[in-house]
Amino acid sequence: MSRVGRSMALAAVMVAAVACTAGGSSDGAESGSCEYRILYHGRTYRDVANVTFTVGEKLGDATEPPCDDTGGQNASEASGTTETVHEVDGISPDVAVAVGDTPGEAEFVVSYSGTELPVEVKKLIDGS
Repeated sequence: MSRVGRSMALAAVMVAAVACTAGGSSDGAESGSCEYRILYHGRTYRDVANVTFTVGEKLGDATEPPCDDTGGQNASEASGTTETVHEVDGISPDVAVAVGDTPGEAEFVVSYSGTELPVEVKKLIDGS
């Protein structure tokens, strides 16, 4: 293979490697990969998908902590954002809450550690 051929092959490999590892969006900005977390009353809640739930009364505010996995976070983002917390009918707020400005926008989040969901949440998922 000629020098030019090797250089072009090396350039193609470099472009492919960068394309596979770089996070990006349609506007060219880097995208993050932080897990969605909510901090409320000393607990950390994580989102759980595919749960049918009923939003109850507004409980107050929680914090979505900042995500700085791409670097360059500015000072206004350092404290996170404030989110509205609602109770979930039939489940203690110690276990799960709904987060969103309105009940229709609320996302289901659960406070648990490890990989095992709390029994109350499993019942919602199973429809029991």
